[in-house]
Amino acid sequence: MAEADEVEYLPPWIEHEFRSYLTCGILAFGFARARCTDCRQERLVAFSCKGRCVCPSCTNRRMAEVAAHLSDSVVPVVPMRQWVLSVPKRLRPQLMRDSKLAGAVLRILLRAVRRELRRSVRGPLPGEARLGAVSFLHRFGSALNPHPHFHLAVTDGLFVREQEADDGSLRFRPAADLDAERAQALTPTLQRRILRLYVRRGLLTEADAENMLTWRGTGGFSLDGSVRIAAHDRAGLERLLRYCARPPFALHRLRPASTRVQLSSAHARLVYQLPRPAHDGRTRLRLSPLELIDRLARLVPPPRVHRHRYHGVFAPNAKWRREATRFGREDVEDAGLDAPDGATAPSCDHATDRGPRRRWAQLLARVYEVHPLRCPACHGEMRILAFLTDPGVVRPILRHLRIPEHPPPISPARGPPQTELLAVDPPSPWDEGSHGDSRSAGRDPFDQSLPGDDGTWSA
Repeated sequence: MAEADEVEYLPPWIEHEFRSYLTCGILAFGFARARCTDCRQERLVAFSCKGRCVCPSCTNRRMAEVAAHLSDSVVPVVPMRQWVLSVPKRLRPQLMRDSKLAGAVLRILLRAVRRELRRSVRGPLPGEARLGAVSFLHRFGSALNPHPHFHLAVTDGLFVREQEADDGSLRFRPAADLDAERAQALTPTLQRRILRLYVRRGLLTEADAENMLTWRGTGGFSLDGSVRIAAHDRAGLERLLRYCARPPFALHRLRPASTRVQLSSAHARLVYQLPRPAHDGRTRLRLSPLELIDRLARLVPPPRVHRHRYHGVFAPNAKWRREATRFGREDVEDAGLDAPDGATAPSCDHATDRGPRRRWAQLLARVYEVHPLRCPACHGEMRILAFLTDPGVVRPILRHLRIPEHPPPISPARGPPQTELLAVDPPSPWDEGSHGDSRSAGRDPFDQSLPGDDGTWSA
């Protein structure tokens, strides 16, 4: 980022995202102290950075939290359908920058989906028939490229209150003949409405909008509604919600191109495996570490912008929300179908926790199938004793346990290459001996490795 000449201004939240990632999971910045209630064995758990884009651990935890909350507390036991809308490349930069414009496009999509659901439900419908939806705005593509598009998890039908019912309870009317072809037939309608929106906001001229309507096919607009989840497939629903709430990149697809070249070298390259071949046939990306950082920096979402939103009967102030979110849940819980496959392990009883924010340990157990507050010796329950952040308390504990008490040194930002040519003997960024053992003789001052118990350094 420091070497990008074309970037005149770097938003502060991007720098904060990367600097927070450098502190994630490092005990030197503080930790939680846990103790087993049976065998009294203790464990130190490092703090997380709670990042929204860069940190793979925190973004996966956030993905699991959102999916668990939606599947267990929000989405009722009704069939759900995923709707995915993407727009031409010419319209994407405005969606990346303007959250109000993205909200307006999302409302156009929801109106079109609601009208199609009313056409698909058999029989007459009362005037007050509502859907339930959760929307996700993705700012990224599968190739680590900026690609704003929408993912919606929508009830495959409408909620109505039958007047002839004795108790006046809520009923669900499923869509009958809605399939992928009928969903795709909505694309021309969305194309015209979105282009008119851009014209009204002064983002396109009338001539440009008319020209885009003559493009081949749907002119770069794409709407997919082929993925449908059955009402009682709760495990499939959670997988779909995880896909909708997924982070920008997957760590398991990233690897060094060669194990013989250090990542700090100018010749180091990284390989990112694409989930599917690109339009040009590529199956992987070959990037330098700085190119990877540059791609991730463009995908960091701005602060105080919701990553997902609720619509229809799922909206926070909807008068049918309480009834709709509980619809059919009692029958599923009695049948034992509420918990997904990965949550049936005896070490994680997350299904009993219905609070608005789930316990951190239960989320990790749901993702990695390992409960962090289970004692590794006796498998008893571990309890948090204290949260320690004071360096005067943290360092003696780490020193006693022979754990590095100082965080790994961070390489300073480099200037343009021209300035390096002018410097004959640039000074060292650290004073000699300022870091004790970490500044041992002959060691690269930019090395990010950690010392082992025997005093040697290993990556």
